[in-house]
Amino acid sequence: MMKFAQPKTTEEALTYLATDNWSLVSGGTDFYPALGNKSPTGNILDVSRLQNLRRIADESTHWHIGALATWTDIINADLPAAFDALKLAAREVGSVQIQNRATVVGNICNASPAADGMPALLCLDTIVRISSAQSTKDIPLKDFVTGNRQTTLAAGEMVTELLIPKSSASGRSSFLKLGARKYLVISIAMVAARLATDNNNCIVDAALSVGSCSVVAHRLPDLEQELIGQALSRELANSVEHRHVSGLAPIADVRATAEYRYEAAAELLRRSIASLAMFPS
Repeated sequence: MMKFAQPKTTEEALTYLATDNWSLVSGGTDFYPALGNKSPTGNILDVSRLQNLRRIADESTHWHIGALATWTDIINADLPAAFDALKLAAREVGSVQIQNRATVVGNICNASPAADGMPALLCLDTIVRISSAQSTKDIPLKDFVTGNRQTTLAAGEMVTELLIPKSSASGRSSFLKLGARKYLVISIAMVAARLATDNNNCIVDAALSVGSCSVVAHRLPDLEQELIGQALSRELANSVEHRHVSGLAPIADVRATAEYRYEAAAELLRRSIASLAMFPS
């Protein structure tokens, strides 16, 4: 028989997870549409009452984004310019109604190749905090999502928050998404870029990532290294070439061909870098 539980504390939720198999639900904006016309058949653990997890906090060495923080919470939060890409991505997540319910953590746990939050969070070197009744562990986001709809979460575990190192929250950032229309669309390609410059406008830290062009969103370490030490300018943006995105593995589907996605990713990178050149950090 299907079971439903709505714990009021994180400890209670972890106790439930330790005793049976559950589908975790908070905003439910991915879970319920995936059912289609079917009724749920497994156990549902509704964690939406765990308000202690709905926080965005600046603490000593990290920014903390709780598992119940919504996209609207991100939009309204007072965050450094390095988070601008995440704020821009937040405005691309469905409608305002979806943004009010959907959580940032739910977006990454859903592990869609087109998850809007992944590129920006990767550029912030995000760490995923995973808790169980027995322990808590932290793993990099780049290692957390392992494939299409696949993560490292094991039975009895849940993500309780995301941690952003202060060292990665420097500079300014940008996010661009290409789709068949402006709103309420799954992306063809999307790019996040974070660049920090010194007093001479030379790039001292670079983070660039691409989503919807591989099974998992990817950083571009070779391009990042090439940018470091160079003056940030609109001309620099033109140095992005096809070779910089050749490590991606886009698919061909109803939205675009693989070849188009390669070209789109490169062009979005150029435009992102050029936009940051207009307002260097």
